[in-house]
Formats: sequence, structure tokens, C-alpha cells
Amino acid sequence: MTAVLAIDAGTTGVRTRAVFDDGRESVSSYREFTQHFPRPGWVEHDATEIWQAVVATLADVASRVNDTVAAIGITNQRETVVAWDRRTGTPLARAIVWQDRRTADVCSALLPRLADVRRTTGLVLDPYFSGTKAAWLLANNEMPAEDHIAIGTIDAWLVWNLTAGREFATDPSNASRTMLFDIRSMAWSRDMCDMLGVPMGTLPEVRPSSGRFGVTSSVAGVPDGIPISGIAGDQQAALFGQGCFAPGTAKNTYGTGSFVLLNVGPKCPQPTEGMLTTVAWDIGGGPVYALEGSIFVTGAAVQWLRDGLGIIPESSAVGPLAASVPDTGGVYVVPAFTGLGSPWWDPHARGTIVGITRGTTKAHIARAVVEAMVFQTRDAIDAMTSAGGVTLAELRVDGGASVMDMMLQHQADELGVPVLRPVDHETTALGAAYLAGIAEGVWESAEDVQRMWRLDARFEPGEPSGRHATWRRAVERSLAWDLG
Repeated sequence: MTAVLAIDAGTTGVRTRAVFDDGRESVSSYREFTQHFPRPGWVEHDATEIWQAVVATLADVASRVNDTVAAIGITNQRETVVAWDRRTGTPLARAIVWQDRRTADVCSALLPRLADVRRTTGLVLDPYFSGTKAAWLLANNEMPAEDHIAIGTIDAWLVWNLTAGREFATDPSNASRTMLFDIRSMAWSRDMCDMLGVPMGTLPEVRPSSGRFGVTSSVAGVPDGIPISGIAGDQQAALFGQGCFAPGTAKNTYGTGSFVLLNVGPKCPQPTEGMLTTVAWDIGGGPVYALEGSIFVTGAAVQWLRDGLGIIPESSAVGPLAASVPDTGGVYVVPAFTGLGSPWWDPHARGTIVGITRGTTKAHIARAVVEAMVFQTRDAIDAMTSAGGVTLAELRVDGGASVMDMMLQHQADELGVPVLRPVDHETTALGAAYLAGIAEGVWESAEDVQRMWRLDARFEPGEPSGRHATWRRAVERSLAWDLG
């Protein structure tokens, strides 16, 4: 029997899991790492702590797997940027996380170049993406842009460490999120790098998502020589793990944020208003593209209920608490803690709670947070389908919050299409494992892994709540709030 180890380096923690070729239940290990908030709107991670979490979870899983380990796959929080010294492997500053908004003013100043950015990268000018973060690291940490400086997303940082500094590489799905990558020529864009002040020599080599990136070397508790053969950003990995290989198929991941991806095939589409165009993957035959709606805060709002307000003792309690009341009592929560993504793209939006009365309880607020996940997803999909001329037949879902049946039924009602949850709803790791396994012959093709998808629950649409229009009024009140 054969196993593929998938490293899922997320925003709040690292999970390593073993995926077996015969479909057996996975073995997994998880470790959280610290979130740093040095200033309002700033979010940072210690890249060394992330690496330590990878080593601990990888060694734990490897010690419990008796089968042959054929490969390692990596999936990661996208857009988070690490800078390190290639001579020592030491990070030169804390990593700037995808949620960080410190470069909002830089993005505003570059708005005259928006058409160029859209045409070249498929993205919009927003501090969410990696390029302005990389430029900030260079400009504010006394980092001379010399050959020994490496700047990469978390996947590149992990490849570097897993191979003892022998390989510095990323894949197109991660590169396409940097605002530095030409998604048509599939190469770093000199024009974008010059615009943002990021030397091309500091960036990793871009290789296909399914293919050999290197082999393990000197990783504590892990044998040397295991191929690292699959990489994809977490949302593209989830699209792959959900078996959305045909154009027109879509998924939504309810994680720290929520991300709707729609496979649009091998032809790069023209920029679509309110949406992002991204590279889904390249498994050796050229790129597959996707339209994406990016929602910055969904599961993170549940963490806020737990850690910021103390409304729930643990994240899993939000579903039962929200279900304990029939509605929100007129309360709306717009969780624009770090601005709003699709379809608004307003880095200056801020979170709001409206409709509070003396009768408002913690259950109403919890239900409003869950409802916000649903409405934000509807907003993104409405923009995607109307601007792209696409008809959505169904939505496949995954991520931690997808365990809430009440939320998924509400989602089906609002979208008017069936919502499908697979048996294994942690599909980001599955996608990374499948990409690595295909490269090493564990699975023959994408069609081979598609047959492993299993349905857990299907939610048929009913009547929508009728509250969406009022939700949009609440969103309007959050827009441009930080501008005064």
C-alpha cells in the first residue's frame, strides 16, 4: 500500500495528513501557530514557527504510517509573503499575512495602472495580494535587493526548508496570486515587478503544480529522499480535491475566509468585473484557469466570537448557538475586519453590526455571523455568474464551517441551486495529495482521483429568506469607513 503526505499550511495552523491510495481513513496531525497583530489592520506570522509546526506534524504522521510514502504535497495560505536570507535560511522579518492591509494606500496610488494589472495578472489592486507586501518588506526592513534575498509565498518557504535550501520554487497557482505574474505567458512579469519595485531575482522558479520540486533532506523525523511533487494554493487545491475538473464546475471553501472558484478551462478569460482570474493548476499540459470570488472573513468571524467577544467557548459551538433562535432578530453583521473582497474590493471597509435592540442576544449575533457567510457567498456568486455569463448548476462545499447543515441549507435557498458536501470536507489537503500522487504515479490521472469523491449530504434549494436586500444595505454602511 502507498501513502501520500499532504502538508496543509493554513492561516491559523498546520495540518499534515496521510492520504492512502486505497481510500482508507487518513492519519493526521495538527498544530496551531501564533497570530501577531502589531497594529490595527496588520497581521503577521513567524515563518520559523510555521516551519516548526510543519516539522512536528510531518514527523508525527510519518511515524504512524507503515506504508510506503510515495510523495509529499503542499497546499498553503496564499498571498502571505516571507523574505529570508538564502545564505542562512533565516527570515528577515515576520511574514506579512494575506489579511494584512498595511499597503492599502500604495494600492490606491497605483489605481491609474489598474487596467494593466487586470490584463496582466487577472487581479485587482488590493493589499490582499503578495506584490505590495513584498515591496513593503524590501523597503521597510533594510533588505538590499541582492541575490541572497529570497521572497516567496509559504509554499516556496516550505520547499526551501524541506530540501535543505537546495530548491527555491513555487507553482503557477501561487504565483498567480502575487500581482507579479503574467497569467497568459505563465512567467514573472518584468513590468509588474518594476511597477512594484520587486526584483525578479528575488522570486522563486515557477514549475507545474504536479511534478518534482525536490526531495526531503535533513528534516527531523522524516526520511531523506521523499519526493515533493505537488503544490497548489489552498483554494485551487480544494477545487482539485473536489473533482471540479470540467469547465463550469465550482466549489466554495468555508475556512478563515471563503473562496468561490469556478473552473473556466484552458483559455484565459478577459477580466470580469468584481471577480479575479487565477491559474487553477498546471499538471503538465498547460494551465487551467478559474474565476474566483474572494471573501476575506467567514471562519475568522467565528474565531472573533470565540476569542474577541467570548460569546462561544469553542468554534464548534457556533452552529448549535445560531440554530437555537429562528432568525437573527433583525441583526446583521458585516465582518469587514480587513476590508471587503469580491465583489466590492474595498480595503477601507470595516466591520459593522446593525439592527441591535434590547432584545438582541448572543444567539442572534452568532446567527448573524453565520448568515453573513451565506450572504457574502451569494454576493460573490451573483457577480460571477452575471458578469461571466455562467449558469451555476450546483455548488460543492468544504472547509470547517461546512459541517453546519443549517448554514448549507440557507446557502442553497439563497443561491437557488443544490449544495453538495463531500464525505471528506477537508479537500485542500486532498488536492495537494492528488497533485503529488499523480506526479509519482500513485494515481494515473485527474479522472482517476475524481472517482474517489463521495457525497455526504445534498441540500436542495427552498425559499430564500428575503433578507438579502437588507444585508446589502448593511454592507453599504461598512464601505469606505476607514476613510472617515
